[in-house]
Amino acid sequence: MKRILLACGTAVATSTVVTSRLNDAMKKRGLDGQFICSQCKIAEIPSKVSNFDILIANAKPPPGVTIPVINGLPLLTGVGAEKVWDEIAELIRA
Repeated sequence: MKRILLACGTAVATSTVVTSRLNDAMKKRGLDGQFICSQCKIAEIPSKVSNFDILIANAKPPPGVTIPVINGLPLLTGVGAEKVWDEIAELIRA
């Protein structure tokens, strides 16, 4: 079970949208039930990231993150989103 941390400015709006889209995109790829998601503010990343396998950030994360970091902006805009969904799926499968 992969643990995914979704981070945005306030941990409310955009991370909620990405969480919903992530669940849909991974279900289409046969990966539902293989990951869990949590949301946080960008500022909270340093105190939370050690408990996760993947970080999806809708803004630039602070330096020092040692897990794979995914740029979440394509997941909001839709531009290039399929490539990012595929990248996330590969990380979940790994």
